[in-house]
Amino acid sequence: MRDAEKNAPAGPTPLSTQHLRLGYGASIIVPDMNLRVAGGKVTSIIGPNGCGKSTLLRALARLLPMQSGQIELYGQALHTLASKDIARRLAILPQGPTAPEGLSVEELVWFGRHPHQGRFPVRRQEDRTAVEWALDQTGMRIFAGRPLDSLSGGQRQRAWIAMSLAQQTDILLLDEPTTYLDPSHQLEVLQLAGRLNKEQGKTVVMVLHDLNQAVRYSDEIIAMKGGEVYAQGEAGEVLTHELLADVFSLKGHILQDPDTGKPHVIPYALTR
Repeated sequence: MRDAEKNAPAGPTPLSTQHLRLGYGASIIVPDMNLRVAGGKVTSIIGPNGCGKSTLLRALARLLPMQSGQIELYGQALHTLASKDIARRLAILPQGPTAPEGLSVEELVWFGRHPHQGRFPVRRQEDRTAVEWALDQTGMRIFAGRPLDSLSGGQRQRAWIAMSLAQQTDILLLDEPTTYLDPSHQLEVLQLAGRLNKEQGKTVVMVLHDLNQAVRYSDEIIAMKGGEVYAQGEAGEVLTHELLADVFSLKGHILQDPDTGKPHVIPYALTR
């Protein structure tokens, strides 16, 4: 296992963990994790099924309580913050989100304004402006009145991202945002994440299964194995033959992507 700590990002750290322990009852998924997420960048978390990627992402959003250790959001202990304070700074799109039948796209996006409203919600002009901005950023304004369940998979995913954008947070967590989407809709979502980072300065953290997509659309890669950080660093440097073998039990050709200059892997055999 590599020393992941020495490759931790420098500079502002919006999210970090110290000796984080996560699990479900007696089943420990993440035994002891120290992690720093790079601010203002796109970071993808990769690793085999069951290694703790989604568990970690849920804990970073306080959807899963930690068993011990600490998570910090901009230097503040996450467990000490009010839920609305967290929701004003961090938004998460979990796997397979669901909505009530017949809910329109615009109605869904309005839910993103909840953290900014008082005990008795009133739709203020600033809320309406945020909702319209989120619809525009995701190209969903033309679908605003359509029922969510009438849309294609890619359109629905963009609608959920629009809801997250309406929260107007600095950090966006996406848990397997391309799952069950065809290749063109996968690229829609990944390009949107990249544009939100480049144009809006958002810190984006994604869990992805496709290694080549993770490398191509990310600035940083965090590779997990057995609930631990195996390697972390720049997207163009982390994907190696050693990582393929140790983390994914794969042999593969690692080529250079002619568009990005980053590695592109073609797996051809299992090591086990």
